Amino acid sequence: MNLAVLGATGSIGRQTLAVARRRGDRVVALAARRAGPEFWQLVEEFRPEAYSYDEGSGEAAFGRRLSGPSALTELALWPTVDTVVLAVTGFDGLPPLLAAVGAGRRVAAATKEAIIAGGDLLRDAVARGLLVPVDSEHAAAFQLLGGRPPQTVRRLIITTSGGALRDWPLERLSDATPEDALRHPNWSMGPLVTIDSATLMNKGIELIEAHVLFGLPLERLDVWIHPTQIVHALCETVDGALYASLARPDMRLPIEQALAYPDVPEGALRPLEPEDMSELRFARPDALRYPSLRLCRDAGTIGGTMPAVLTAVDQVAVQAFLSGEIGFGSIVPLIASVLDRHEVVVSPDFAALKAADAWARRQAQVLLRGSEAR
Repeated sequence: MNLAVLGATGSIGRQTLAVARRRGDRVVALAARRAGPEFWQLVEEFRPEAYSYDEGSGEAAFGRRLSGPSALTELALWPTVDTVVLAVTGFDGLPPLLAAVGAGRRVAAATKEAIIAGGDLLRDAVARGLLVPVDSEHAAAFQLLGGRPPQTVRRLIITTSGGALRDWPLERLSDATPEDALRHPNWSMGPLVTIDSATLMNKGIELIEAHVLFGLPLERLDVWIHPTQIVHALCETVDGALYASLARPDMRLPIEQALAYPDVPEGALRPLEPEDMSELRFARPDALRYPSLRLCRDAGTIGGTMPAVLTAVDQVAVQAFLSGEIGFGSIVPLIASVLDRHEVVVSPDFAALKAADAWARRQAQVLLRGSEAR
């Protein structure tokens, strides 16, 4: 298989390349935000036909360097690419995603922001086998729902650890520092998704993502807290039965499942044993601790450009928290303030989605400069 790995030096990108080494896949296109030593080591190792980066400098003695706003899309459409692994955050992932599925390329997507922003533009891609989710919960749901008639599914449940601050007293949450919120109990991820795990914004966004990917209405989607995250998703059928997908919390499994689909990869992970499943505890998220879930449900129900605004301002709010501009307790209120000001475009095309993303970022900065965000 010939891969394009977009977001090669991030957590998902690095693990994808580890899977590619194991499988013997050829990496023909690489992209990263910054051309640091790690990126150039990857270029030297995989010797791609084409590569790109946003920050830094340098060129390899082989391969073609692409640059500019269309570079990711050009890599996704590179002639020898079979499958695109999309692991870039934010709206930047939407153009290559739309281009790749439009050209009939398989996309293994770990970019939830692009998926929910794309919404209606992507709804048939999963059914056509062109868009395969890489997020652990959605990959598990993809396996559970495969071949199951939608009318037989009463509820789809995705799980969460509850994040780094799950056990903090509610009155102390506003005092949490970035260092506190970045201590995820189970996963090693980038700062955006780790902070989003602490607020549960990531799960709210993933509810919308599941709605887009699987065509299930939001009222049939749920989130349960499951501290050990051995169970990644559950499917309740109309007869009252509950089916679960269990695996070790290791992103290499959903990555390899996406690359191998529709085949089942052999030996991707060490199997679970009884002792691994001794504590399968679940709980409902506390609405006071996690107001983000209701906020995301409302945004997903409204639809149109609202999900694109949601993910854009989330990125700004998280960065503001990490840089000390706002406290932890101000992340979700800032997002809510921007959503309240947005005039929704009901059936957006790509230009409208791009405009909504840009508007949300500007509006968030306006609020950050004033007292309203504090």
